[in-house]
Amino acid sequence: MTVNLADRQYRKYPHSVGCATVHLCWIPKRRRAVLIGDVKNDLGKILNDVAIEKGWFIKALEIAPDHVHLLVEYDTDHSIAQVVKAFKGRSSYELRAKYPHLKRMPSMWTRGYFHDTTGKVSTAVILAYINDPHHSKN
Repeated sequence: MTVNLADRQYRKYPHSVGCATVHLCWIPKRRRAVLIGDVKNDLGKILNDVAIEKGWFIKALEIAPDHVHLLVEYDTDHSIAQVVKAFKGRSSYELRAKYPHLKRMPSMWTRGYFHDTTGKVSTAVILAYINDPHHSKN
């Protein structure tokens, strides 16, 4: 179930309401430009399959020859690291099983990744709210 507050869609969970969206970016090992043709198409399908299985929603996806950008809304049961692990782990396993030339790489993906949480309210607005004197009624 979703709740619409001020034009923002929030998901309702058993003990909370919220929206967790993160921008992820990761690269193939040694930034090799291997995400082309059928590999690119299969990667997109795999990422969509993972999102559907987990109940996540991919808001945007760009697969360049040497990197992946993904904007995904995920649930409160998973951390960002678990989201990345699900996408990178499944895609590495399935792509390397299907395409022998990818097995020649030491691994499909680098260990690292970029992440940035997104939201409608900026950090400055949240800081101003928290630091507002109305919180301290001594």
